[in-house]
Amino acid sequence: MPARLEHVNICVPDPVATAAVLERLFDWHIRWEGVSPGDGYSIHVGDTEGYVALYRPGHGMQAADPGRYRRWAGLNHVGVVVSDLDQAEARVRAEGYETHGHAAYEPGRRFYFDGPDGVEYEVVAYGA
Repeated sequence: MPARLEHVNICVPDPVATAAVLERLFDWHIRWEGVSPGDGYSIHVGDTEGYVALYRPGHGMQAADPGRYRRWAGLNHVGVVVSDLDQAEARVRAEGYETHGHAAYEPGRRFYFDGPDGVEYEVVAYGA
């Protein structure tokens, strides 16, 4: 049974601001937004294949709480595939983010940046 990743859900303090950055960087669009569990607020930003769910916990939920859906950046990084790595890096730098971890490997090239809310992103182009 083949499977594909549809989305990743991360907690952020300002889903609107984070979604705006991701839209500019990756030509994504908002697929859905609204009230979420625990009196929170979510924005799903991505393309027709998948998205990042940006979740802000509701009032009374603490960002430092170790429970799931209650902490910022509780993951290593989010990987994004692009067709033009150099153009993607230019956009990332134009937004004011520093890039690091550049590497060429089989089958592509990549770089990383620490984006909004302390979340690290890996940007990769295959066959490039």
